[in-house]
Amino acid sequence: MTSERRKKIRQRRKARSKNRIAKWFRGLNKKQKALLIALVAMFLLFLVAIIYVASIFGKLNTEEIKEEEIIVNELPDTVGVGYTNFVIFGGDSRKGDVKKDLNTDSIIIVSLNNETKEVKLVSVYRDTLLDLTNGKIQKCNSAYSRGGAKQAINMLNMNLDLDIKKYVTVDFGAVADLIDMVGGIEVDVSTAEYKAVNKYIDETAHVAGKKAKHLTHSGVQLLDGVQATTYARIRKGVGDDYARTQRQRLIIQKVAEKAVKSDLATINKIIDKIFPQIATNLSMTEMLSYAKDFLRYKIGETTGFPIIRGSGTIPGKGSCVFPLTLKSNVSELHKFLYGTEDYQPSDQVVKISGSIASIVGNRKEDPKDTHTPGGSDGDTTTPGDTTTPSDPTNPDTPDNPDTPDNPDTPNNPDTPDDSDNPNNPDNPNNPDNPNNPDTPDNPDTPDNPSTPDNPDNPDNVNNPDNPDTPDNPT
Repeated sequence: MTSERRKKIRQRRKARSKNRIAKWFRGLNKKQKALLIALVAMFLLFLVAIIYVASIFGKLNTEEIKEEEIIVNELPDTVGVGYTNFVIFGGDSRKGDVKKDLNTDSIIIVSLNNETKEVKLVSVYRDTLLDLTNGKIQKCNSAYSRGGAKQAINMLNMNLDLDIKKYVTVDFGAVADLIDMVGGIEVDVSTAEYKAVNKYIDETAHVAGKKAKHLTHSGVQLLDGVQATTYARIRKGVGDDYARTQRQRLIIQKVAEKAVKSDLATINKIIDKIFPQIATNLSMTEMLSYAKDFLRYKIGETTGFPIIRGSGTIPGKGSCVFPLTLKSNVSELHKFLYGTEDYQPSDQVVKISGSIASIVGNRKEDPKDTHTPGGSDGDTTTPGDTTTPSDPTNPDTPDNPDTPDNPDTPNNPDTPDDSDNPNNPDNPNNPDNPNNPDTPDNPDTPDNPSTPDNPDNPDNVNNPDNPDTPDNPT
């Protein structure tokens, strides 16, 4: 049989098949035809929806974290039942890569009540001393830069007896874009906050790739993306990190309130602009599952962690926040999240709590904060939120962590504050460390003529009891 003949046979079969379908369709009554057309239309819409969702998901920076790689302490089966916990990491990636090299200025635990859809937010203060999952007690914000989202999640689970498995990381540029797209947010800005925003707004605008519009006054006003993002990042002289985390939670709440009222066109624009600046390990199925209840979610109480805390400079670690104690703070955290009274932390938390206590020593709780975000100008007190008395209010201090390019700031997660770093001046093995007994400048070295206890030092110029010593406050 020739190829031409085979071609004609296929054509005749195809024509007969079409005729049979047409004859079958003509034999249907009006209701059957209408039902068939509706089913075909629904199927086509379903295909379009799948393609659309796939295109959305493709815009995200996604990664897979295997469940066996997630650390969860040995906990009673009743812990966290009925709740789903996520974590939001926020920071300035600088290089545009939100999966690594990120300074996590924000660590916010999001706890969703699966039944009521109430969402509680807990900000973990970035300079809080915690176990980084490797037995090293360091500032918690360095976990992400060391081991990405996986290490940061495991750090939270290990130290706080949580079961977080999913995360979202957002670059500050994305926050500014999102706020602009929902039309800005209304905030009551205090005089101190107004001055601080204007001081740092140009730097935020540069990072976000936007123009800076300086504030002209304090009080209630509509902030654009750059203004609101700067407002969420300031801290020196305006309540330090404690008040800053309150501002961040306030921004999240106000953006969420406006986002749920956005039309479909705005939502599409948000997806196109924001999703490429987000990293997550949420699957498409999980995202769709949470998205269907979006309008039902409501933000409830918010707080900061540690709840009972102190602050100060720790040798080898810089200016830190420390829980007093981690064990008691974890109990308070579970009471806040789940309503659990007298929660008994796991053995792992108890062990870490002891390690932190041995580093912190006999330190006292910070005095209550006198600054609340919003136009109070420091006249009100928010329970549980305190300020660091050791930090000056001068924003030009070289230790100001809001100076992003300052490599010497102890709050910069890129600074080698690890005691194992040989270049760290606080490392006791560093020959330049004044606490190293081998350094010639060590005041404990008996041959050092500058030591105040050296009888050969006639002027005793470094003696704090000497009234002529320039550092003597008397």
